[in-house]
Amino acid sequence: MSGLNAAQELHEIALLAGAWLRGEVPPATQIPPTAQEPATAASRPSQTTQDQQPVQQSADMIGERTRALESLRLSFSDCRRCAIAAQRHTLVFGQGNPQARLMLIGEGPGEQEDLHGIAFCGPSGELLTKMLAAIQISREEVYIANIIKCRPPQNRNPLPEEVANCRGYLDAQIDIIKPALIATLGSVAIKTLVSGTEGVMRLRGQTLSYRGIPVVPTFHPSFLLREPSRKRDAWEDLKRIRGILDSQTDALR
Repeated sequence: MSGLNAAQELHEIALLAGAWLRGEVPPATQIPPTAQEPATAASRPSQTTQDQQPVQQSADMIGERTRALESLRLSFSDCRRCAIAAQRHTLVFGQGNPQARLMLIGEGPGEQEDLHGIAFCGPSGELLTKMLAAIQISREEVYIANIIKCRPPQNRNPLPEEVANCRGYLDAQIDIIKPALIATLGSVAIKTLVSGTEGVMRLRGQTLSYRGIPVVPTFHPSFLLREPSRKRDAWEDLKRIRGILDSQTDALR
């Protein structure tokens, strides 16, 4: 998608998620793909213009997705659907490349994230940056979000109703970014997206799927800080992530 139609579609995704969180539409509602009208001979661009199109389309897409994500963020900046919203310092929306091929999804904000409004900062964020660098990926290339956007008290696991209240929010982020691969960090994330009951210990080492997108489950960086003996397993998961991204690239050549 490109141009005005693409901007409208992404904006509608953001509005749809906002409406769902306000209880106005069911979460399964989807925005249909926009039909593309074939160009006539008179309107067909020259070769020079065609050569410039991929760069321009990429820039346009970044702008469109950035605006849609910002619209989504603003829609929920005053969200009070959960009791934990009253205790937060800031809603931790997520951040990163709006055209990211890899999207990382964790559990929820911790103390540092709640204070600074940035997903995965502090010691766990530092480790995550090193994990990505180990497979030649920078944080600037990925998009990072959490299952829920407010910090639960004492960093407890989010309650089912808290997860449900943020679900449309996360799905809208996925719809806007359209990642080629999702990596879940920790058991809460993989249970929420895929398994329902099975955690990362049972599911890591596999490639699963969410909404047609490959999903690789691995450990949360905070767990690896507590259990460094699991870093060897995490390295295998990172190699799986790198391999899937490389194979997708090869398939496009």
